[in-house]
Parts: sequence; C-alpha cells; structure tokens
Amino acid sequence: MIHRHLVLFVGAALSLTFTVPSSVPAQTPPAEKAKPPAPDARSKAIADVVVANHILANEGVVDGYGHVSIRDPTDPNKFLMSRSNAPELVTAADVLVHDLDGNTPAPASVKLYLERFIHAEIYRARPDVNAIVHCHSPSLIPFGVTGVALRPLYHMSAFLGGGVPVFDIRKAAKGPTDMLVRTPELGKALAQSLGEHPAALMRGHGAVIVGRDIQQAVFRSVYTELNAHLQSQALALGSKVIYLDAEEAKKAEESTGGTISRPWELWLRKVKDK
Repeated sequence: MIHRHLVLFVGAALSLTFTVPSSVPAQTPPAEKAKPPAPDARSKAIADVVVANHILANEGVVDGYGHVSIRDPTDPNKFLMSRSNAPELVTAADVLVHDLDGNTPAPASVKLYLERFIHAEIYRARPDVNAIVHCHSPSLIPFGVTGVALRPLYHMSAFLGGGVPVFDIRKAAKGPTDMLVRTPELGKALAQSLGEHPAALMRGHGAVIVGRDIQQAVFRSVYTELNAHLQSQALALGSKVIYLDAEEAKKAEESTGGTISRPWELWLRKVKDK
C-alpha cells in the first residue's frame, strides 16, 4: 500500500511544470581557477634585450662595448636599450625607453650610450627593422679599412649576399671625428649607408647589424663575425676564394631562415647556465 502511494506521488510530481520567476538570475558555472597573467609585450622585449646582450658577449661579438636594442612593441616610435653599461652586465633594471630623437625619461644622472643615435635613425629610416646590434667585432675591422669586400663564403652567412656597405664617418662629418656616431646627423648618414642591407661596416670602428626581430639580429651578428674570420683565413691561404653566388646565397638564406630559433635556444641555455 505504501509502495503504491509512493508511485502515485512521484508520478504526480513529474507531471508538474515549474516557472522560474524572472527576478531569479540564471546560474553560471563556477569560475575557473585564475591563471597567472602573461608578461606584457614590453616586459618580454626588455627581457629579450637583456638576453641578447648576454648572448652576444658570450659569443664574442661584443665585449665591454657594444649595444643592442629592440623597437618598442607598444610604440614603433620608441626603442628599448640599456643605459651605458657593459653588455654582459646588463639587467632589466638598466633597460630604458628611448624615442627616435635619442631622448629618455630617465634622470639626467643616468649615463646613456653616446651612440644611441645609431639605433634611433635606423629605426626611423627602416620600418622593417625591429632589432639592432652595434658591435666592434675584431674580425670585421679589417674589412672596413682595406677595401676588401666582406662576402658570404658559407651558407650560414648567406644573408650577406647582397653586399656589405662601408660607412666612413670622416666623409659623413666632412672632417675628423672621434669615430663615434654621437649626433642624429651622423646616425642618419649611417642609416643611409646601411640602406636596405642587413649589415654595414663602420670604418675603423665596427659594424651595425639589423633584423626583423631580436633573434634574427643576434643570428646575423654571430655569423657576420664568423664569416669575416673564415674569409680572412681563406684569403691567407690563397688569392682565389669561391664565394656563394647570388642564387646560392638566396637559396641558402631561405633554408636557414626558418631555423634561427635553434641556435637561439642553444645560446640562451649557455647564458642561463652561467
């Protein structure tokens, strides 16, 4: 008897329909566990400036001198570069925002790189460039003063296939200087010498190398120095050196261009282990 009444009660309950009052808000699923925020674009770029300085120091491209910059990902008319400091010692706290006139909001007591105008004027002239390296790589210096052209002789330096111009500051300044690009006018002259090339030598000084991003700029800097070293060795062995022709350089650059992250990860591990 009890069982029969229970069945009747359940059946009646199932036959009922309910209307939810409009004043009762719809329930939402419980919120997912909050994830830590991803680093913003500028913070990542600052970290990359630091890492690039350390990699280039570790690879012998820069020493106590030289500097690296990245175009500000939040404002194309600004760039990120350390205060005046040895590359291997650069930290995130050293990295400052610069505008394309070479100015920074840092206090006047903060010492800036004298040659920040290299970066400012190249960014102004080259919207395709998002990272710049200025170095005094020893193997490059002879090619800026002898009239011997720096040319690609192996596939890793194929990006040099379009030629490497030489900037002569004496001609740009119309007289002797201290060899430093310390004014916007000299920076503009250097940018004009660089043109659309990935690198330019600076007579009696060093070189400037650019890239679409920091990984490419660092890759090019390392292999420009290595190519110069190998080319000097090849020239010492004999007068006839077989360089990459235009088609070889084009094909080799295309094939290596997609592998830049491989050496970057290696170089990154090297400096992180120190």
